[in-house]
Amino acid sequence: MTKISTLTAIIIMLGSTFVTHVARADDDRAIVEAFYSKLLSGTSSADLPARMAEVLAPDWQSRGDYTSVAKTRDQFLKQLQGTGNILPNLTWKIEEILQVGNRYVVRGHASATPVLSFLGVEASNRRFDIMSIDIHTVENHKIVKSYHVEDWHGATEQLKNK
Repeated sequence: MTKISTLTAIIIMLGSTFVTHVARADDDRAIVEAFYSKLLSGTSSADLPARMAEVLAPDWQSRGDYTSVAKTRDQFLKQLQGTGNILPNLTWKIEEILQVGNRYVVRGHASATPVLSFLGVEASNRRFDIMSIDIHTVENHKIVKSYHVEDWHGATEQLKNK
């Protein structure tokens, strides 16, 4: 093989590897985006269990504090279904995503108007808007771990004080 042919083969191989890596990163980012569009903003969807299986690994774990055990995917499904009854118009939008390797930090914006008592506040046609910060780890195109913080105190204050 000539030097030019060898060099061309190496460039094609490296380019192919780069394109494959970029495609995987794009797929993983799409999975993280689906967490917000298909799950958190789809709590009232009849096909929520199927959506969850597309996005979260079977052994997914969620941590929102250091005092309780990690939440499983099945526990999260029940929580979201209950949330859908209370907050049928819940929307969760991504404001910003930062990526480091297979970890994604998401600054989110959630809003809803409770139709039933929520966090100890009776429904009154008041809306809340809160910020969330999440860190998701993606492996094999599924989220395997999530750490999250939401401003639920701010939500209750908005619902009480408007």
